[in-house]
Amino acid sequence: MEIVKGILIAIYLIVAVVLIVLTLIQTKEDGGLSSTITGTSTNNFFEKNKARTKEGKQKRWTIILSVIFVILTIVLGILYMA
Repeated sequence: MEIVKGILIAIYLIVAVVLIVLTLIQTKEDGGLSSTITGTSTNNFFEKNKARTKEGKQKRWTIILSVIFVILTIVLGILYMA
């Protein structure tokens, strides 16, 4: 059982580091107050195909790794309570 804990901790650390890096390199999405005042439209070609861009892929991987991080946190918590 100690080998499984060691492997899970190694995966947990790798996921945590990659998640931190992905979070730090993402760009800010909202335009803030200025886009609210000017009324920028989100109905354009770029917005419709945003998931295919580099930023879209980064966002998708950030979400996937966040879910993996939460699952690993719960599993490691259960393993260390037992």
